[in-house]
Amino acid sequence: MAENVIEVRKVDKFYGTGSIRTQVLFDVSLGFERGSFNSIIGASGSGKTTLLNILGTLDLPSKGEVLIDGERTDGLTKNQLAKLRNETIGFVFQFHYLLPEYTALENVLLPVTIRKGRPDQGDVKRAEELMELVGIFNVKDNLATNMSGGQQQRTAVARALINEPKIVLADEPTGNLDSESTATIYQRFRYINATLGTTFIIVTHDRRIAEQTDRIVGVKDGRIDMDVKK
Repeated sequence: MAENVIEVRKVDKFYGTGSIRTQVLFDVSLGFERGSFNSIIGASGSGKTTLLNILGTLDLPSKGEVLIDGERTDGLTKNQLAKLRNETIGFVFQFHYLLPEYTALENVLLPVTIRKGRPDQGDVKRAEELMELVGIFNVKDNLATNMSGGQQQRTAVARALINEPKIVLADEPTGNLDSESTATIYQRFRYINATLGTTFIIVTHDRRIAEQTDRIVGVKDGRIDMDVKK
């Protein structure tokens, strides 16, 4: 049995305080194998994005454990969690969150800048290679505002990969793109998964997209109601 690179154990999640508390996740236990290509599906409000945020340590469980590379994260400080995210996890969101005053290349290099202050030539070379990989090298000097939606999202993908993360968490990464751009993004995800061994966990409400992954986890009303490996 392959090793889990990331997992949650018996996770509950509540929002609110006092008598006004809403439970969003119920006793969720789930692990993802190193190098796997996975999707999490569910209707709006099912808890799938909350689960992804807890997996990525962007949110904390009310109860239960999160393990990354076999290590529990609940004992880490905010700074330690930020360092773990920067070095281990790449995030791709539906809204790309690029800095509009930066070029595509500068946006891709942001995680490196956060990690060590100033990118060196090796970092720039890697960024350019990633931009070539995702098909945006020709717009590397464009400001974020001077790129199409598909180019902006591919810039976000390259940014997520710049620190060579073991895991990429993607939340509706093609929700705002046309069908051609969506197909391109998923082809790049597949290629990166195959060539770099990066673990992908993709949240989507689109069953057609989920069918392209090797494992589909279904979330309904805060519980895992399906887990299918192909």
